[in-house]
Amino acid sequence: MTTTTPATLPTYDRFIEPLLRFLAGRPEGAPAREAHEAAADALGLDAVARQQLLSSGAQLIYKNRAGWAHDRLKRAGLSDSPRRGWWQLTEAGRRFVAEHPAPLTPEQLGTLAMVHLDVQRLRPVAPDAGPDEAAGVPPQPIASPEERLGLALEEIRRAVVAELLDTLATVTPAFFETLVLDLLHRMGYGANRADLQRVGGSGDAGIDGIISLDRLGLEKVYVQAKRWQGFFQNVKTPYCSFICIQLLC
Repeated sequence: MTTTTPATLPTYDRFIEPLLRFLAGRPEGAPAREAHEAAADALGLDAVARQQLLSSGAQLIYKNRAGWAHDRLKRAGLSDSPRRGWWQLTEAGRRFVAEHPAPLTPEQLGTLAMVHLDVQRLRPVAPDAGPDEAAGVPPQPIASPEERLGLALEEIRRAVVAELLDTLATVTPAFFETLVLDLLHRMGYGANRADLQRVGGSGDAGIDGIISLDRLGLEKVYVQAKRWQGFFQNVKTPYCSFICIQLLC
């Protein structure tokens, strides 16, 4: 494989419609790897193009851009990842495809690619009137390299957070409980990791972990780790010192 500049391949917004059409034909959803290939086929990428790597060498460019395209569909509420590595249109996504049988216009693709982001696309603008101004599109402000870098890092951070939450929603209860105890230890609970004990299982009275705060183990904090969608719920326990950790999936 060779590393090349990402600009030699279609930009990620070009992957949005091929993904939409492919997933529309798979109502039950499909593995992400199949969606990658279907989008690449629709865009006419040859074997050489599919071997191109990001400048970091960490990932194939076309798979990276297909992933970002699906991220935009998720932000627009048109698709989802019900489980890791599996992509599926939502009901809204199926309606959108039915209402837009013809190829999407550049404006529609631009909306899907940008309008659902929490950041505004920034690009240089010439001092005099340009094509965008003539087309009635308001010019975007000029961004310094630092601003562009900050926006890119923030977007990547949010994508990582979303991926992390998706992953944590699928791990086993034992793994999740252990992870919560590791997190609490990093937050300063317990002199060492051995002071945090996982006790989840049958007959645990709803307690998933115990933290010893003193060397003799006389002062304890009881932990309950739960995953659910929605807001905090009331948790009743006979213990005095109690921590409830909730993951909002």
